[in-house]
Amino acid sequence: MRFQDWSNPYPSVRAPIFARNVVAASQPLAGQAALRVLARGGNAVDATIAAAATIALTEPCSNGLGSDCFAIVWDGARLHGLNASGVAPAAWSPAYFERKHGHIPQRGWDSVTIPGAVAGWAALQARFGKLPFEDSLAPAIEYARRGFAVSPAVHRKWAAQADALRDEPGFAEHFLPRGRVPATGEHFVLKDAADTLERIAASAGRDFYEGATAHKLIAHAQAHDAAITLADLRNYQPEWMELLGREFRGYTLHEIPPSGQGIAALIALGVLDHLDIGARPADHPATQHLMIEAMKLAFADVHAHIADPRHMQVTPQEMLSDAYLSERARLIDPQRAQTYATGHAPPGGTVHLCVADQNGMMVSFVQSNYQGFGSGVVVPGTGVSLQNRGYGFSLDPRHPNVVGGGKRPFHTIIPAFLTRDGAPVMSFGVMGGNMQPQGHLQAVVRMLAFEQQPQSACDAPRWRWHQGLRVDVEAAMPASTVAGLQARGHDIHIGTGADMDFGSGQFIWRLGDPAVDGYVVASDGRRDGLAAGF
Repeated sequence: MRFQDWSNPYPSVRAPIFARNVVAASQPLAGQAALRVLARGGNAVDATIAAAATIALTEPCSNGLGSDCFAIVWDGARLHGLNASGVAPAAWSPAYFERKHGHIPQRGWDSVTIPGAVAGWAALQARFGKLPFEDSLAPAIEYARRGFAVSPAVHRKWAAQADALRDEPGFAEHFLPRGRVPATGEHFVLKDAADTLERIAASAGRDFYEGATAHKLIAHAQAHDAAITLADLRNYQPEWMELLGREFRGYTLHEIPPSGQGIAALIALGVLDHLDIGARPADHPATQHLMIEAMKLAFADVHAHIADPRHMQVTPQEMLSDAYLSERARLIDPQRAQTYATGHAPPGGTVHLCVADQNGMMVSFVQSNYQGFGSGVVVPGTGVSLQNRGYGFSLDPRHPNVVGGGKRPFHTIIPAFLTRDGAPVMSFGVMGGNMQPQGHLQAVVRMLAFEQQPQSACDAPRWRWHQGLRVDVEAAMPASTVAGLQARGHDIHIGTGADMDFGSGQFIWRLGDPAVDGYVVASDGRRDGLAAGF
């Protein structure tokens, strides 16, 4: 598609960027780290690793060195999917948690699965990297050792979580210097993280899983009566996988398969393909109503069936079959909002970035602690803050997502990619818990069904379904749209980015030959997002 209209009908603080080597990231210092590596001759994967390691430091309220990550890579010939999410320690079982807690805790060591991000970076570098691993990690090491100024958006998220986490092991010592949250513009240094990153760089990531860092992690875990062992760390490996895809308007949307929730966007898009989604304008209440209902149907299936794929009782292919999606589409009443049986949708703490280079390599990458600072645990002497993905398991023995040793929990983070006739079109993502597939759906429909250019689709007012009939909408949503949704029975709550999370998107759209025509890049003004290139 060649966008004909580059105007933007929505209020925006961003403009589309056109260049041959490009990055879109939710944090500017991370984006600049990627540009530095590209300018030195690195490819899109080298630059992605640089941005991922940097943002683990500069946006610690969403991710860290103890996060998980997922990636989709176009290598110039085909797509590759990487699931670098952690598995449960071998000793975990429903009985373990029932005996110890009576539930799965949201914070602390017993919410931590094996962190996969570092192994994910190493796997990406080994398969696709052009520069030495040390070169990709150099910008992050510099920021860790010399420090950086805390941005307003990061300060707000930091401050919102600090009181609840200050008593978690290591949190206050690491993230509350001088006993408080660093102020906007205040200098923050992570010398322990710099040392850890240097060991990671020198060992191609293995130090984190079997070297000095691993031993520090396990010693701290044992001191807090956690089940994780050195063998759990040593045995961890990320997994390369084939992507799931669903066609819509001549394009194919690709998502990482379960245990992630990317299939939710594919289900919703498939449901809409059986409805007349383009009959009214993009912001018409009838259009938005159909998208909300399709998303609710998708989440009903996802929360009932998605887990580690080795334990699912329904296959993704069955959930994406035309016959099934047509049947689901018939459940939607175009004039009335409905409820569908589903689970509780958790909040999120995630970062997304995408990178593309002049040789045609494109990457979509997501990294996350799960819920903000994650477990709240920071291992002394390492700068490693740990995710809380274990909280995503169930204790219901009948559910495929029931906790078990070596299993991956249901996962929220999902990179995405768009192709047409097997050729690359767009790497993108929208971060933010269960907002991610909702953001994917809204952006893709706006671009493909209504031909909105990427920055317009990114800036357009969003909705976020939570549970039942409740739908949050941004304050910029047209009053006529809000009224039309309310008339259809939606329980509408109007908010702003400050009190409700509507995600943050990053988009890179290929315009033709990347060495000649390059790309157009869009980044979200709802965060510190940066779109840049050369």
